[in-house]
Amino acid sequence: MGYLFLAGAIVAEVIATTALKFATGDGANRILAYAIVTLGYIAAFAMLSQSLTQGVPLGIAYAIWAGVGVVLVVVISWIFFKEPLTLVQIGGMVLVIGGVAMLELGGKH
Repeated sequence: MGYLFLAGAIVAEVIATTALKFATGDGANRILAYAIVTLGYIAAFAMLSQSLTQGVPLGIAYAIWAGVGVVLVVVISWIFFKEPLTLVQIGGMVLVIGGVAMLELGGKH
């Protein structure tokens, strides 16, 4: 159950971070975007806290939350906002995923 809360925390954080793109732009949707950012981060931290309460180790939870979140935001930025993605950046994402996997696999279960 702890990892389901962690997955929810990741989704909420990615939505909030993506909404930052709209919150910093011009237009009438800025207030809505700021509301999504605020609620998204509150939800992310609340679910991350629940994940820890359910027994997911802090180091593992934070590594997965941060690593998966970074990779998802980069992919979303590339697909939806047409931001460039180089081979070096793709290599970095592979290393992030590999590092998170090593932390998870190396932990006591």
